[in-house]
Amino acid sequence: MIPEDHPRYRSLITRERLAECARSGIVSWEGLTAHGRGEAFDYLIGEKTTGSALQAERTAAALLLAAHHPVISVNGNTAALAAPEIAALQKASGAIVEVNLFHRTEERVRQIEELLREAGCDVFSGTAERLLPLSHDRAWCRREGMYSADVVLVPLEDGDRCEALVQMGKTVIAIDLNPLSRTARSATLTIVDELTRALPQITKACTEVSPDECRQLTGSVDNHYLLSEAIREITLRLSHAMD
Repeated sequence: MIPEDHPRYRSLITRERLAECARSGIVSWEGLTAHGRGEAFDYLIGEKTTGSALQAERTAAALLLAAHHPVISVNGNTAALAAPEIAALQKASGAIVEVNLFHRTEERVRQIEELLREAGCDVFSGTAERLLPLSHDRAWCRREGMYSADVVLVPLEDGDRCEALVQMGKTVIAIDLNPLSRTARSATLTIVDELTRALPQITKACTEVSPDECRQLTGSVDNHYLLSEAIREITLRLSHAMD
């Protein structure tokens, strides 16, 4: 048992949760490596939501609310770490929740969909087709789900699918702790924040933004600026740490 007064309690609990879900098949073993890489970048931003991330999260809420057919794409890590947060965001935004996996098996899809439903998500399931212009299994999605979406939220994303979705004309919102990644640079809007901090902030913003603010935010998305700010915040923090 991990004591609650341990200085790394939250991090250790997260790792235990991922390991448990890896053993059950919900998380791929490769997903553990991806989480570790993200956690390293979370150290660099101070394990807190920065000013640029808050701005991006509010913009993400506006994009979801203004969308005609928004979809939240969920992989194993996202479901393992944030199924209740996904359910809350779905309720606030009206988005479809759809499972999409790189390491895809029908059993993994079933397990993840079941986990999401237990957390309160209305999961869009059914027959998937190879519809996205990709050579791997992330190409599989539902025709009336992600394929038809105008806005897609892709937490914990891989760069090639992000690029493919943007090339298809979709607005892509990424949650990625690495502001230098291909995903972060390819997305329409990147939130440089940890998943379980970012999702509640987007949900909260969905309940707060007015129609006028929504129009303003969706009409002025500047991902280059937000990524530059994220890098500036990291650099400033490292500079202070060396003083």
